[in-house]
Amino acid sequence: MYSDLLSALPEVIGFSNFAAVIIGVIAGIVVGAMPGLSATMAISVLVPFTFGLEPLVALGLMAGIYNGAMYGGAIPAVLLRIPGTPAAVATTFDGYPMAQKGEGGFALQVAVVSSALGGIASAFALMLLAPPLSKVTLLFGPSEVFWVAVFGLASIIFLLGGNPVKGLISACFGVFVSVIGADPIYGTDRFTFGQLEMLDGISIVILLVGLYALPPVIDLLETPLKTDGVESSKLGTEPIWKAMPRMKGFWKTWLRASVIGIWIGILPGAGGSMAAFMSYNEARRGSKNPEKWGEGEPEGGAASETANNADTASALIPALTLGIPGTAVAAVMLGGLLVHGLQPGPMLFRENPDVVFGFMWQFLFGAILLILLGGSLATNSFARLLNLPRPLLGSVIIVLMLIGVYSIHGRMFDVYLMLGFGAVGWVMDKLKFPLPPVVLGLILGGFAEENLRLALRIGRGDWGVLFQNTTSLILVALTVAVIVGPIVKRRMIDRRKKAES
Repeated sequence: MYSDLLSALPEVIGFSNFAAVIIGVIAGIVVGAMPGLSATMAISVLVPFTFGLEPLVALGLMAGIYNGAMYGGAIPAVLLRIPGTPAAVATTFDGYPMAQKGEGGFALQVAVVSSALGGIASAFALMLLAPPLSKVTLLFGPSEVFWVAVFGLASIIFLLGGNPVKGLISACFGVFVSVIGADPIYGTDRFTFGQLEMLDGISIVILLVGLYALPPVIDLLETPLKTDGVESSKLGTEPIWKAMPRMKGFWKTWLRASVIGIWIGILPGAGGSMAAFMSYNEARRGSKNPEKWGEGEPEGGAASETANNADTASALIPALTLGIPGTAVAAVMLGGLLVHGLQPGPMLFRENPDVVFGFMWQFLFGAILLILLGGSLATNSFARLLNLPRPLLGSVIIVLMLIGVYSIHGRMFDVYLMLGFGAVGWVMDKLKFPLPPVVLGLILGGFAEENLRLALRIGRGDWGVLFQNTTSLILVALTVAVIVGPIVKRRMIDRRKKAES
């Protein structure tokens, strides 16, 4: 089981694959340091440019960006009290007070070391847990795979939080997009509206760029950055090796936060923000001086940054093995896998072990590189990026998006389609419709249809074939539990409120 993991290592440390991770980490830190930008948006913009690259090179860039961006969000959180990424909100609680005291440099050093340790723990969790889980999923047939797809959609819809009805609408929209084009069996047109360009279906890259990249850029251009932040020249920077002895008492916080982050990452829909807050609260509860938290306690930054990085690779455990992404970034990465002909799910580990295990190594190396790159470059160099004019930054991103989408097939129709999806994504964001169900609906919609039709052909049209074995029945029960559980919980909360009132 783990021999493939070891055999993938020599290829990963090749020049092009390792360089991709380095470039990705640097780019991720830059993206994370820009308030309003995110790893999700950066990877969405990146995917169109990876068509001509080897799969491991493209995945190395994604892994590096993911690791780098999760740490990069701490830079404006410390200097400006503005989280660069949603997961860095808890970092502002103690990071900004430290910067006001002239310890901003140490706060960033704590953040980068904690981020690296959380990422390393997450990468090891991915390596240890994904292979045995993939062995189990390889036993699945068409009916079981169909129910896995349904369970994945139900998990994202009902466990993501917010309004399940809106989640269901988002997922149905994604499934609708997945069936556009020629029927895979009969070849008839489906929802093409007479457009020849749509016969091959909608490219997931166009959907990703439109939904995830364009709306944040619009918001970036709409919202001016006004802050009374700490100047980068007043950080009180010191070399990371001199800062390490001051962190020797943080090991309990790092260990606890890593466990919390890995656990939250595996849960569909939870994400780094929840992990960071849970870890911060637990660390404060176990602290000998909880009254000092919020006034510049370095251990607070260690707790939040470790947890929000420990959820990175672990979110890919259900994504790679079951096709169920734990976070929005994992959903976008599934799209990146599809672009390179890699179908997430049970067969990925059998058909492409070198790529999937190499991807795991790249996550580990990306986390290690955070200390080498972030620790030496993040303080003064990346802090100056916060002074870039937002209109300039937004314009550059939009140009990259247009070039990337146009380069897919060399036609303006794709650009117009991307802009249309961008408008839909912007409206959905304003109306609080979740976006991950749309992506997962597109990824799993065609996958579920293919396996459903295959199962029915095997069963000669008998729908009972979907319920003939224990595995299918377990998946059906889990799907029902995922749907019914939140509804029952909400009703219990409503009854409790009525009883109290």
